[in-house]
Amino acid sequence: MTDDDIHIKTEAEVVKMRAAGLVVSAALDAVRAAIVPGVSTAELNAIAERVITDAGATSNFKGYRGGGSTPFPAVICASVNDEVVHGIPDAGHRLREGDIISIDCGAVLDGWHGDAAFTAGVGAIDPAVQKMLDVCEESMWRGIAAGVAGGRLGDIGFAVESYVRSQGPYGIVEEYGGHGIGTQMHQKPHVANHGRRGRGLVLRPGLTLAVEPMIMMGRRHVATLEDDWTVVTADGSWAAHFEHTFAVTPGGPQVLTAPDLGVQRLAAVNRGAVVGSQPIYSERSIHS
Repeated sequence: MTDDDIHIKTEAEVVKMRAAGLVVSAALDAVRAAIVPGVSTAELNAIAERVITDAGATSNFKGYRGGGSTPFPAVICASVNDEVVHGIPDAGHRLREGDIISIDCGAVLDGWHGDAAFTAGVGAIDPAVQKMLDVCEESMWRGIAAGVAGGRLGDIGFAVESYVRSQGPYGIVEEYGGHGIGTQMHQKPHVANHGRRGRGLVLRPGLTLAVEPMIMMGRRHVATLEDDWTVVTADGSWAAHFEHTFAVTPGGPQVLTAPDLGVQRLAAVNRGAVVGSQPIYSERSIHS
């Protein structure tokens, strides 16, 4: 992979991606608020679709074909319990107390893409399962925090993997990972959730990436169901998935799908250091 294969965005292009990212953030916030026992995954999909449409955006999931598969039929992936990613919303699938659900959502605004995901409990959940969710989310933030200008792509995967390994015997999915993003939802490079520090592509300002760890309570192996989309754990263990889109900037990574650009969480990872203090763009310019 050469630099010619990588789309480095201008300041104006990152501003547009931020606008798309805020649509995704709003859709996920609306879905998160609706996750209660008894709600169907199809109802959650309808909520996200309404937010995306009202914002003047379109879905980059609905109709998407991956690897020759059938078109994805919804605007969110809704993956419950042992479903890792790409679960299809279903009116007959109602959430129960104690379940967990991963919601992945994307949007396109003015030709630019945003993509993010979270996993949440439905009501009260097993503390061990909650710990897995917390570990997965923290590993994502550590991966993003490693995405600094002049660093290497392997630094991100190393940060994700080393944190997960330090927290318990969780499986880390190797078949799927993060990706470049911009005028397409999936661009080069692939962003693995494992790696060697100091190896791989040099990270440059204007590079935009989605970091998305997927971990499970059991072994790392997965399988795809007959619907051609839903990825489940091979051993039936429960799984978590978190994702954010971020931009490499001169002052540090800035999370385009987080309302505060990820400043609070990234500062915590960096033990209070100011992150993103020299942005490649300003928030004010988004609304100009």
